This record gives sequence, structure tokens and C-alpha cells, in this order.
Amino acid sequence: MSRIEGYFKTLAGNEDKALVSFITAGDPHPQNTAELMHALVDAGTDIIELGVPFSDPMADGPVIQAACERALLHDTSLADILEIVKQFRQNNDNTPIVLMGYQNPIEIYGVEKFAEAASGLVDGVITVDLPPEESTEISRIYKANQIDTIYLLAPTTDEERIKTITSLASGFLYYVSFKGITGANRIDSDSVIKKVDTIREHCDIPIAIGFGIKDAETAKMVAPSADGVVVGSAIVNIIADNQQDIPQASVKIKALLGDIKGALGNN
Repeated sequence: MSRIEGYFKTLAGNEDKALVSFITAGDPHPQNTAELMHALVDAGTDIIELGVPFSDPMADGPVIQAACERALLHDTSLADILEIVKQFRQNNDNTPIVLMGYQNPIEIYGVEKFAEAASGLVDGVITVDLPPEESTEISRIYKANQIDTIYLLAPTTDEERIKTITSLASGFLYYVSFKGITGANRIDSDSVIKKVDTIREHCDIPIAIGFGIKDAETAKMVAPSADGVVVGSAIVNIIADNQQDIPQASVKIKALLGDIKGALGNN
């Protein structure tokens, strides 16, 4: 059983929802990332989503684009990120870690080489620009290294494609709550609930809802239909505003996530 599967099973047994928290690796500097990851866990994060900085993050809004730019100023690479995760794992071998990014850095590193290096450190990979139809071999490589392949589903995903994606996915499914980029504010809870219900007809793995979850109110809106929520831009905004004072950023992140955790109704 993977860390991700085990975590969701434990949460479900307690009738709790997962808090998935996103930061961009290397933002504002690679030496800060492990510290921020520990702050996320201290704030109640169940799963860490670690963004791999990329020069053309097409699915990301201006907040995460700026975070990628700050990280790339220090040449933060995939190899650097695996070293950061290794550093984090020295004190935390339990919290699942998912890398989220684009296929180009993985291709440059080498898919098999990456999977072998990430095995035991990273628990899942979300590749925004990798079509499910083209991911079969990559998913096989990940599975051989105990890494879940996590797919995105959107409001525009039709039922046939839902069937395809859910047949390939492991770990959890990431439902994008609206059409557009990260950091926007257009959640329609009724449409989210309706779409998630449709997705559940075709799978029995957990569904986490992201994009637009920025505070306790927005988390509470989608929590009834979700197994977890993903918080990203709101955290990255705090880091951007406190680049010179990471301890203060950690305090503010803990306050934000504490409110969201409470809104999820966790025991």
C-alpha cells in the first residue's frame, strides 16, 4: 500500500478530509523548501504537493508563475528537488509527497532514471501536459517504483474520457473545480458536486478538489463532495509576501491552514 492510499484510508476511517497543500520547490530559495514543507505538516497538511518549477507553466496563474520564476533564478532542477525531498525525509517518512509539473523536466532527467531516484521519496506525480493516452508506459515505470500516477479532471472532461482516466489513475484524482488557471475565484459548488458525483460512478479512488480553494469558506463549499481539498496559490502568496522572513511566512501559513482544516470538519 502506498503512503497516499494508506493516508486516505486512515482519513476515511476517521471520516476526515485530506488537506493537500502546494508550494513551488525552490521558492523563494531552495534552502527554504524543506523548512516550509515541515511548516505545512505542522499546520495540519496531510499530503504535500511540490511544484516543479518550469519556464512555461501553462496551467498556472500569475502567483505560481512568479514562484516558478523565483525558483528558476536559483536554477532549481528536478535533481535539486529530489535532494530537498531527501532532506525532508530525514525527519518525516510518513507524509505523502506528490510532485506536480510538466513532462519536459522529467524527459530531460530521463523517465526511468527519475522514477528510480524518486522511489521511496516521492509518492505520486501529476504531469499537467501529459495526455492519459500517452502515459501508459510512463505509468508502468512509475508503478514499478511504487509511485502513483495522478491525473487531472476538469469540468469539460466528458464521460468517455472520465472512464479512460479513472481506469489509469492511482493514489487519487485531482478535480479542477473550474475552467481556467490556478489562483482564480470562480467556484460553483453545485456544478462541482454534480461533476464529482459523475466521476464517482466510474472509480473508487479518492477525489481531491483544487483551483480556487483559498480559505476556510471556499474549502467548506466543496468539502462535502470531496475526499480532500488542494490549497496552492493562497500559500504561495504568503511566501511571496514574506520572502525575506520565512519564519513569519510559516506562522501565516499555519494560521491559514489551521482555519481551512477546521472548515473541513476533521475530527
